[in-house]
Amino acid sequence: MRKIFSILGFGLVIYMIALNIFSDRIHEPSWRISIREKLKKDKAPAADHSRFSQLQQPFTSPQQVTEACLSCHNQTHLEVMHSNHWNWEREEYIEGRGIVYIGKKNILNNFCIGVRGNEESCAKCHIGYGSTNDNLNIEEARNIDCLVCHDNTDTYTKANEQGGNPQNTLDLNLIAQHIGRPGRANCGVCHFYGGGGNNVKHGDLEMAMFEPSKETDIHMGTDGLNLVCVDCHLTEKHTISGKMYSLSSMNRNRVTCEQCHSETPHVDEILNEHTLKVSCQACHIPEYAKVNSTKTHWDWSTAGRLKDGKPFHEEDSLGNHAYMSIKGSFKWGRNLEPEYVWFNGTASHYLSGDVIADTSQPVILNTLNGSYQDQESKIIPVKIHRAVQPFDPVNQILIQPKLYAEAVGDSAFWKDFDWQTASRAGMHDMQLPYSGEISFIKTEMYWPVNHMVSAAGNTVACADCHQRDNSRMAGLNDFYMPGRDYSEPIELGGKLLLISTLLGVIGHGSLRIIMTMNRKKRGEK
Repeated sequence: MRKIFSILGFGLVIYMIALNIFSDRIHEPSWRISIREKLKKDKAPAADHSRFSQLQQPFTSPQQVTEACLSCHNQTHLEVMHSNHWNWEREEYIEGRGIVYIGKKNILNNFCIGVRGNEESCAKCHIGYGSTNDNLNIEEARNIDCLVCHDNTDTYTKANEQGGNPQNTLDLNLIAQHIGRPGRANCGVCHFYGGGGNNVKHGDLEMAMFEPSKETDIHMGTDGLNLVCVDCHLTEKHTISGKMYSLSSMNRNRVTCEQCHSETPHVDEILNEHTLKVSCQACHIPEYAKVNSTKTHWDWSTAGRLKDGKPFHEEDSLGNHAYMSIKGSFKWGRNLEPEYVWFNGTASHYLSGDVIADTSQPVILNTLNGSYQDQESKIIPVKIHRAVQPFDPVNQILIQPKLYAEAVGDSAFWKDFDWQTASRAGMHDMQLPYSGEISFIKTEMYWPVNHMVSAAGNTVACADCHQRDNSRMAGLNDFYMPGRDYSEPIELGGKLLLISTLLGVIGHGSLRIIMTMNRKKRGEK
């Protein structure tokens, strides 16, 4: 009978081990089911626009296309004109400031600095037409650019420095008759080229993402899941979920990994415990700028140099601009390891005209809030773009110069290469004081890294963080990390625990031996 029970017990142990190993195959994680169901959805256009009579008329201007669209979608313009993509600002709450309207209109960055006075150039990435140097022209519904988001021919292109108007060589009829759900090209034509070129700003959004491999991004890879932007950035009434914290401050209307993968997607419970304080991105994006370089440093103080009275540019060994007369000096990087910060989903911003109290430290243009003690905070990967940009040392505010104009003599730095006149004109456009003195100051801007996700087998290894030297988490010092940090009380406690465990094992084993020997002496079996 004892032998039968032993066999049954052994079989039960084997069954439990097998169940633990293969349970993920028996019970498929909900996030996999969710993604599969999402991919099953029919994404074909709901109507054949080539058959609509409104789109058969010859179009001589893009505004005529919009009018034709609105003849059927007669309330859609109200949705679009309520969105921040249209207004370039939104109502936000910033701690210490209260409720403010912030966006491209009044936030400065450390790339091309600001929009005001440069609208004709910047509006190439606005979803509207007819912007001028002092007006985005957002009051008129017929200036909504429907085609930039809904063109499915991959032929629609905005013209340079034309206030958001398209190139005049386009076949507007062909494009209008072939519209539908936005694809990667519709989003990427702006978001991949922000800052004046491919992959300049984000580092994880660039032209390689038009048709990426799954090695570049496991979600968007055309040889994998082949997701497009709006599969994750869900949209309701033309309000697109997901926000870049260069421009927003509140933890709302965000896109998260958990919306598909849940908060505990791992079979290994120790990994699920990490998700309490570690974002998915921190482990699953070990590097960014995988294909093309991204800009890491921009020095405006060197801008304005000329050769034989003319502007020039120089390139590095990879073909990236190392110097441009109109913009200054640059540094780039490829296959970069992110930096890491605590983030609770809220941010603060430098707004135009803010006085800088401490000029000895770099000015943080978008502070990401968070700490280990904050229950809402998690560790996220970021690209930190560092720059040197113009500054008024008397008023102690950043200068937004006028950069663009069509002709020489209109105070634009990109034409006249005169910091004094460009600064005066730019600050006048912003209705801000200007002392007449120009200095330069270091700034930093934080860009959360959310794309270029690697497959599960290529994630950050445990030892990459839990090591004494060269830990990825070396910059986060407000908590104790095993393997990285040394704490004498914890080290002593660990040694005592190991010793006590060893003594317990030895003591228990010794007691078993002594009891067995005593039973034998008494003749017991």
